[in-house]
Amino acid sequence: MVFQFGALFDSLTVKENILIALNNLTNLNEDKKHSRVNEVLDLVNLENIDHLHPADLSGGMKKRVGIARAIAINPEYILYDEPTTGLDPITTDKVNNLIKNISNKKSQTTIIVTHEMKIVNEIVNKVVMLYEGNIIFEGSPEELNSSDDSYIKYFITGKRK
Repeated sequence: MVFQFGALFDSLTVKENILIALNNLTNLNEDKKHSRVNEVLDLVNLENIDHLHPADLSGGMKKRVGIARAIAINPEYILYDEPTTGLDPITTDKVNNLIKNISNKKSQTTIIVTHEMKIVNEIVNKVVMLYEGNIIFEGSPEELNSSDDSYIKYFITGKRK
């Protein structure tokens, strides 16, 4: 899981934050763990920052370290909770592209919890929309965008009829 605000431990380095997942959820030996840390940091375009602490990172870098930690264990599924919240538009685009690339490279099922239509339109191939605990829509982004449902139209456009 990739948490909304990274959920990194401030007192640990980037490497140590990623090693938490590897130490607890894999049986890799120490050399392979350290190699995996470098591999996932490279995958999220954060080479050579393993010695830094979260306080030394920008918001976008923290998100990418959170992604690196999540993918380090080679999960079958990965859940992103509001992955672009609080990011500027340029960093948002970078994180969106990163999620798309990782999903394609790793052949993982990716579940994204979001309220941002940009993610829906650029990354996903299936949308499930909830309202008051009930599924009110299930289909493709194209079907969502062409829906006649007034609540869905309001969500997409922000305008009431």
